[in-house]
Amino acid sequence: MSPENHRGANQAGTIIAIVADVMAVILGLWILMYLLGANRANDFVQVVHEAAAWLAGWSHDLFTFDEQWARVVAGYGLAAVVYLFVGHAIANRINRH
Repeated sequence: MSPENHRGANQAGTIIAIVADVMAVILGLWILMYLLGANRANDFVQVVHEAAAWLAGWSHDLFTFDEQWARVVAGYGLAAVVYLFVGHAIANRINRH
């Protein structure tokens, strides 16, 4: 692989890892806001909640715990872990080639 292609692969891998990190941070931030009882009328809280709900659309309400907080932590937390794992795995794979 030429140095230019290697540098491009490293940049692509870094971008993918950063995107995965940002997605996980949004999900983690929503979990924290939920657990701390953030004011849902606040614009910032609404934006974070909407973004997290979209990112965790596939895992939201996946679990049926009796307590709502447990469903939020498990559903949004699972999405965060999956995004981190998959994003960094793809980034590492790109950086190796």
